[in-house]
Amino acid sequence: MNQDYIIPNNWSIIEEGFDANKVRSSESLFSIGNGAMGQRANFEEHYSGQTFQGSYIAGIYYPDKTKVGWWKNGYPEYFAKVLNAPNWIGINVYVNGEALDLNVCKEVSDYKRELNMKEGWYQRSFKATLQNDIQVEVKTTRFLSLDIDELGAIKYSVTPINKNADIVFRPYLDSGIENYDTNWEEKFWETLEVQSNESQAVIVARTLKTHFYVGTFMENRLEVDGALQDVASKESRSSTYISQEYQVEVEKGKTATLYKYAGYVTSMNHDKDDLVKAAKNVLTKAVSFGFNGLLQKQKEAWASIWEMADITIEGDVKAQQGIRFNIFQLNQTYLGKDDRLNIGPKGFTGEKYGGSTYWDTEAYCIPFYMATKDQQVARNLLKYRYNQLDKAIENAEKLGFSNGAALYPMVTMNGEECHNEWEITFEEIHRNGAIVYAIYNYLRYTGDYSYIPEMGLEVMIGVARFWHQRANYAANKDQYVILGVTGPNEYENNVNNNWYTNYIAQWCIQFAAEHIEKVKKEFNEDYQRVASVTGITEDEINEWLKVADNMYFPYSEENQVYLQQDGFLDKELITVENLSEDQRPINQKWSWDRILRSPYIKQADVLQGFYFFEDHFTKEEIERHFDFYEPFTVHESSLSPCVHNIQAAFLDRMDQAYTFYLRTSRLDLDDYNKEVHQGLHITSMAGTWMSIVEGFGGMRVKDGKLSFEPKIPVQWKAYSFKVNFRDQIFHVEVTQDKTTISNDGNKELSILINGKETVVQPAGK
Repeated sequence: MNQDYIIPNNWSIIEEGFDANKVRSSESLFSIGNGAMGQRANFEEHYSGQTFQGSYIAGIYYPDKTKVGWWKNGYPEYFAKVLNAPNWIGINVYVNGEALDLNVCKEVSDYKRELNMKEGWYQRSFKATLQNDIQVEVKTTRFLSLDIDELGAIKYSVTPINKNADIVFRPYLDSGIENYDTNWEEKFWETLEVQSNESQAVIVARTLKTHFYVGTFMENRLEVDGALQDVASKESRSSTYISQEYQVEVEKGKTATLYKYAGYVTSMNHDKDDLVKAAKNVLTKAVSFGFNGLLQKQKEAWASIWEMADITIEGDVKAQQGIRFNIFQLNQTYLGKDDRLNIGPKGFTGEKYGGSTYWDTEAYCIPFYMATKDQQVARNLLKYRYNQLDKAIENAEKLGFSNGAALYPMVTMNGEECHNEWEITFEEIHRNGAIVYAIYNYLRYTGDYSYIPEMGLEVMIGVARFWHQRANYAANKDQYVILGVTGPNEYENNVNNNWYTNYIAQWCIQFAAEHIEKVKKEFNEDYQRVASVTGITEDEINEWLKVADNMYFPYSEENQVYLQQDGFLDKELITVENLSEDQRPINQKWSWDRILRSPYIKQADVLQGFYFFEDHFTKEEIERHFDFYEPFTVHESSLSPCVHNIQAAFLDRMDQAYTFYLRTSRLDLDDYNKEVHQGLHITSMAGTWMSIVEGFGGMRVKDGKLSFEPKIPVQWKAYSFKVNFRDQIFHVEVTQDKTTISNDGNKELSILINGKETVVQPAGK
């Protein structure tokens, strides 16, 4: 059974009723972020029940020394940890001397959480009877500013219900923070300075090893029924903590409100010696706008994002809520302002999968950012990889490759590999292909060729060299093979000739050779620069092409399908429908040994290749492979349902496509994989967007033209979305009866609708 406590709503995530067993799941689901920082939805006041504390700052990490039973040459030195950062949201509350703690209150009623996605704020309200029989009503609102992305704001209100009360607010900063997940139970932070000034306080801390400096700051204001209180604060501090205490007598029915402005300034954006000054500058701005002024700016900033990114669905509230939740979380995680940053699989919602970058960014996220933002945002994601090319070459050298061969890491913060499961680190090399595929995808979608001569060609050469060296000639086959790999299906390790890996390796080499030739002819100055850096020659390219043109692909004549890898048909081929429900998910119920011997597929593998290279195959071939592999797929990767949705829609399997859509869009809201308490699946959320736009909308780029073949699930009355294609905004509306495509840009463009060419004039012409 999936969880089902989030109330369906078009624009908000809502939970009603307090249940201590759901606290950690809700901390993930109600997370907030602004691209520069984020936090789980931990309570501001003290909570003695089970909780997973988490605040995170983009780009700041700790290299936790690798811990393995024994060392293998080539292992990464460390596993990058997304750091749990100093806590700034804390506001302990005391009523007539009794601490407010929902875990020990006599009664909690009217409990409600709301994450308003339209306007970008999170709110919690409840009534509580404390152990001393005082009844209070509490309402707290917080948000992380999109305009001032170093700032967060909290409005915390307490109203005594049954009698007058002495209320104490104790807002605090705490840098004595530990990670939930550490290899060696080490502390990751060193606190350097704790200082305060009247209603302000700042803690300066730095990370051990990486030496990122962070100033965590706060300023507080107290009001009773809207009147500012001139209350002197009492201070309490330790070497890693500072609190300021505000005490006020409040009559029954009146409301005491603490406003807390707080956040982080870091040495990524300021001189490390100027952090206190930088914090004070942010607080000056915050106080000048006030909570309501900041909130108004927040609403306007989110309105601007939704203007382009929104997808509407009529007639299916759960589907509507699901897609908006996914779009909202993607924008909370990454806004494309800073090319040093990337999109971590958990974003700002948890610590799992340390590192900020997986192949998910290239395979799943770039299409979303290309179509919903200015193309510079996607270009920044590509530039991120170009900037780390030297590290990718070093990573390959550690594994014995030479001559500038590049192996991009499975997981990274700074370009160094920091994933330390050997079957992934050494073997899941198909990730290299996604890096080049993203360049191709960007080129065909934006038409911006300039990226290739400026940066992309060097990346493509490094990757092609890797594939050339990683393949070896098999005399018995008279072909080239790639041995000892893990494909996208991580429920198979150390296999030979994974079809997807071999196919994308072949394609990468051919793509690189084609564009080396093009750049040489059309951008010769760039070519000369690249040639001098890389030493590329015609002879070398010919050697690559020998490998690519003679690559081996396992194939079953009997089934007329490419095999996921050598020996796949040796397995006991029992389909998922014959797998007992009490055995699911198998990654939580079975030993790894049993999983590896089974035919079960974690996520699209062969079908990932058919998704990427759909135009290389006939519809009949795609259908045959879908029918062969999907029945063995357990979809226990968050990246799986979206690819299957797109292919099911392409094959007119709309019931199946709709089921996959709900699974991807509500993966976290309904906790399909029973792990949402660890954080959200941010990168797969871009796959949800793809499920509608590429799946139901049938959007493709064909011969440089935007193409749509729209379909609509019977469960929906209508849906609509916008895409930015080559600086022209197209608005697509699909109902059960018709498709309407309008051009909100400024010039006419020829597009394909169900294969027929149509010129779409700009609106108003």
